[in-house]
Amino acid sequence: MTQNTMNETVLVTAATGKTGRRVAERLAARGVRARAGSRKGPVVFDWEDESTWAAALHGVDAAYVAYFPDLSAPAAPAVMRSFGRLAATAGLRRLVLLSGRGEPEAVVAEDALRESGLELTVVRAAFFAQNFSEGAMYEGVLAGEFAFPAGTTAEPFVDADDLADVVVAALVEPGHAGEVHELTGPRLVTFEEVAHEIGRATGREVRYVPVSAPEYARMLQQYGLPAPEAEWLAGLFGALLDGHNASLTDGVERVLGRAPKDFAAYAKDAAAAGAWDA
Repeated sequence: MTQNTMNETVLVTAATGKTGRRVAERLAARGVRARAGSRKGPVVFDWEDESTWAAALHGVDAAYVAYFPDLSAPAAPAVMRSFGRLAATAGLRRLVLLSGRGEPEAVVAEDALRESGLELTVVRAAFFAQNFSEGAMYEGVLAGEFAFPAGTTAEPFVDADDLADVVVAALVEPGHAGEVHELTGPRLVTFEEVAHEIGRATGREVRYVPVSAPEYARMLQQYGLPAPEAEWLAGLFGALLDGHNASLTDGVERVLGRAPKDFAAYAKDAAAAGAWDA
């Protein structure tokens, strides 16, 4: 990292989320000024309110772009195009974009942001291991049973800490402009195996219940999610877990020079840190 990079300011969008929080912490640890943007924090940044973007981007040199709810959402291409134009106008030089692995719709949004002409690095990630300790499956794991429309498909879960390390490298180190880093963990794991690994780490019985995408959509609606959003999200999960992503990449190792964290190690560390303490 050069002194010039250390003097830069990096906007971290969705800075209270699973990846944004980790990226902001790592930037600060490396002496880089991280501007943590969120809907309710000191730096207000809301993807649904474009009027919040300009102030958050003012005086910024680079940005970590983590779009909510997902880069494959129908609104994402238009949002990315608008954000890219504003970022270029604000004088940013470099963007690092979080994308989804194996999501054709997300690629459309990637291209929309690329239209800004700024240096862009795309980080396409597999499912996060932390979805079971910080995300959608957390409550189910606590209850001893989680449902998901994955069937017997195996997924190369990636650790959010590994992803954050890759993002920070792309933000502060040379050689990443124009690259697409595709990140997975070191092995394929079925959701039934996930339940076994978490159960072994916690000493409690945890069971995976496979459901169809329509069944999962109905479950999400019972938790208060509007029907269109629930159906879109369940359909996305069902499409991603049809087997086309059941392969490994060396993205983490190529960027960081070390192997990615295994799901069993994640489960053990999360349990030791009290992630699933009732």
